Amino acid sequence: MSPDLHSASAGPVRFVICGVGHIGRRHAALVARHPGAQLTALIDTNEQLRAGLEAEFAGVPFFASLDDYLAHGPAADVLTVATPNYLHAPQALRGLRHGLHVVVEKPIALRKADAEDLVHTALQTGRLVFGVMQNRYSPPAAWLKQVYDAGRLGQIYLVQLNCFWNRDARYYRPGSWHGTRAQDGGTLFTQFSHFVDLLYWVFGDITNITARFRDFNHQQLTEFEDSGLVMFDLVRGGAGTLQYSTAVWDRNLESSLTVIAEHGSLRLGGQYLDKVEYCHLQGYELPPLPPTNPANNYGPYQGSAANHVQVIENVVDTVQKRGYATTNALEGLKVVDIIERIYSLKS
Repeated sequence: MSPDLHSASAGPVRFVICGVGHIGRRHAALVARHPGAQLTALIDTNEQLRAGLEAEFAGVPFFASLDDYLAHGPAADVLTVATPNYLHAPQALRGLRHGLHVVVEKPIALRKADAEDLVHTALQTGRLVFGVMQNRYSPPAAWLKQVYDAGRLGQIYLVQLNCFWNRDARYYRPGSWHGTRAQDGGTLFTQFSHFVDLLYWVFGDITNITARFRDFNHQQLTEFEDSGLVMFDLVRGGAGTLQYSTAVWDRNLESSLTVIAEHGSLRLGGQYLDKVEYCHLQGYELPPLPPTNPANNYGPYQGSAANHVQVIENVVDTVQKRGYATTNALEGLKVVDIIERIYSLKS
């Protein structure tokens, strides 16, 4: 069932989606609508989803396990892994070893060692790993990266990242994998890893980390902290802080990124880093930016900007050899490594 990369470029890129909860279903819908993609199969251990999915995606077969699909399913080019966090790395590895490219929802793993295994296996099999780090596609984030890479900021002095969200009993429900240390991994993995990714993507690695963690109102909901204060130095120069909380009452407050640098200051803000709130740079005027996609809406709570359509676009272009991966396994590994180093400071 291993796909031939060169023949794959001739027809649509065939996707199988493993995990068809809220995000997996969005992947499936976007693949089904994409002219260069084909939805080949759906996998979920929850049999109760079968009837609804077969009605929504007529003719697309449903499998109750990844094993069942790999043994009996139709051929595909890409396995999308949108299951609980602790399954991401082992299922992605199975896909790679089966000859499939893999798209992995954040985080790509909960341990650096597992992320390294993914990188090595991708190299051995000649297959690609795409991490879903949707913040990179938001116009303000892409603009920040461009301004930084062009050297317009000069020396970076301070970077401040604030992530203040609401995640209460509507999200952390009894019996769910959310909130468990072994399956969820922690607040930075599930809620804010794409903000850590943005920090790394633009400014590079961090060092000299100190951190304090608090659990204000999640003692009955999760096995880990709901808030953290992290200080660090940037390896390339400058210092930074990451302040985060899911203890905000009722609804998300903000995600923001403030930069103080040699040639000026800027701030991305809004609930989801969806706008440039301040830009004062030497000899530079902020150009008009394309609008940011609306937030992922999960009913009672919201996530970050819904940029999955660009993720699918990038996978199709890369597999058909018309582009290159926007987020690769090595960058996903670095995000896991940074979070693991922050969490290693828990007493």
